[in-house]
Amino acid sequence: MERDAMEYDVVIVGAGPAGLSAAIRLKQLGVEKEKEISVCILEKGSEVGAHILSGAVLEPRALDELFPDWKEMGAPLNSPVTEEKFMILTESGGFSIPNFLLPPPMHNKGNYIVSLGNVCRWLGEQAEALGVEIYPGFAAAEILYNENGAVRGVATGDMGITRAGEQGEMFQPGIELHAKYTFFAEGCRGHLGKRLFEKFNLCDGAESQTYGIGLKELWEIDSEKHRQGLIVHSAGWPLESDTYGGSFLYHLEDNQVAVGFVVGLDYQNPYLSPYEEFQRFKIHPKVQPYFEGGRRIAYGARAINEGGFQSLPKLTFPGGALIGCEAGTVNMPKIKGSHTAMKGGMLAAEAAFDALMGGDGPTELTAYAEAFESSWVYNELKQARNVRPAFKWGLWAATFYTGIDQVLLRGRAPWTLSHGHVDHETLKKAADCKPIEYPKPDGAITFDRLTNLSFSATNHEEDQPIHLTLKDETVPIAHNLVKFGSPEQRYCPAGVYEIVKADDGSDTRLQINAQNCVHCKTCDIKDPTQNINWVTPQGGEGPNYPNM
Repeated sequence: MERDAMEYDVVIVGAGPAGLSAAIRLKQLGVEKEKEISVCILEKGSEVGAHILSGAVLEPRALDELFPDWKEMGAPLNSPVTEEKFMILTESGGFSIPNFLLPPPMHNKGNYIVSLGNVCRWLGEQAEALGVEIYPGFAAAEILYNENGAVRGVATGDMGITRAGEQGEMFQPGIELHAKYTFFAEGCRGHLGKRLFEKFNLCDGAESQTYGIGLKELWEIDSEKHRQGLIVHSAGWPLESDTYGGSFLYHLEDNQVAVGFVVGLDYQNPYLSPYEEFQRFKIHPKVQPYFEGGRRIAYGARAINEGGFQSLPKLTFPGGALIGCEAGTVNMPKIKGSHTAMKGGMLAAEAAFDALMGGDGPTELTAYAEAFESSWVYNELKQARNVRPAFKWGLWAATFYTGIDQVLLRGRAPWTLSHGHVDHETLKKAADCKPIEYPKPDGAITFDRLTNLSFSATNHEEDQPIHLTLKDETVPIAHNLVKFGSPEQRYCPAGVYEIVKADDGSDTRLQINAQNCVHCKTCDIKDPTQNINWVTPQGGEGPNYPNM
């Protein structure tokens, strides 16, 4: 069965902040210049916003540029930041750092606590009103190239392929979407983006990306404990000082609190479980009272780009561009990446529009890369570049250094620190590390992974090829289990990976419960031998996050 093909001026993979902003800007320019331009967005989630997971405090700088009248238009930014705290936690207590001592990027005056998923849903409505065609539930699974090796679009995955790799009763072939320019906005560690990095050597001259995993719950708490507009960040306990990470509590409207925990994926102890660290954090005496008498309403997890300026890849290649977290534009000290993603998408859109109007045919969008390097995004990332790599020295040294770098030098140090590692190479052998004893969940404030997973609304058709693929099926037992105690059982926030034992108690194989996958990409990043390769499942599957 042959695949149908559709033609567009621009195809965008991913309906997140970057992809939607790019599409909107293209259409805005078309209206301004009275030019017709066709734009299509593919979104693998079941709806726009289904796979969006963020803290999220939104800096409205890019939104102000995209829609100066967004307040009048009804954008869902309903909780301006009114108060903020930063705490250093110890096991039994902690202390707050006075706000005047915090680096400027960590101040949140003028920002908003939001559900980024709802912001994206709103942006999706604006895009469709401008004529953008959005196709949720269709996953871009393949990059298409022309005879010269330039990207000419993407193809969606076939539907109805059975676990055995055969065409089932519900089989439908994918669709090819051809474009003069294709934007890749898949988010952190996009599976097509990985292929582009390799084919076009986009990371040459850049440091390896470093990542974190962010875990998040949404709660409804007692109204007497709720303070809309309050944000609280913390560092320190429960993590050891040599492990990067920290927490957030954001008070939204309607007595809702977003609580989350981030662990840098360059951690060394294979016994560490980011999920369990998150649960343990919630029972700290300064944190637990917020949640007593409340109820959890949602759960999710997502990998985060933390490499920043040093890890920026080449943004363009023949026929397309990387935008947003696909390119790694998160500002780590700000703990924000939506505003930079939106602006990057807008810059790519402006370059593509000019190229399309030039009439010379598709070319590499070097104007986008040039505009990016002249933008406030680039300046932001450059000024923030030395904060994350300083944490290789430990929490206290990094905190002291950050004060010098950001408060005294304002990010203008004449040096650039190196990350100096690749995340999957940082694990120590299990024999050289101490196992971590985590408290059992109480079912009220702390929860086991599978119970929490039921609040992510994740779902996959069971009879399809497993999208968490192994390059070598012997590695999980012969290498990961023997050397590292099977760390995939602990770093996955959904309990996807499980060592299955035979009746005699011997270790036999790694079982992959792919139906539980929340598409965080942590396994693709942290697997010690890079043996796990995450590829897209059928479109419309995975988590369905409400208000996240």
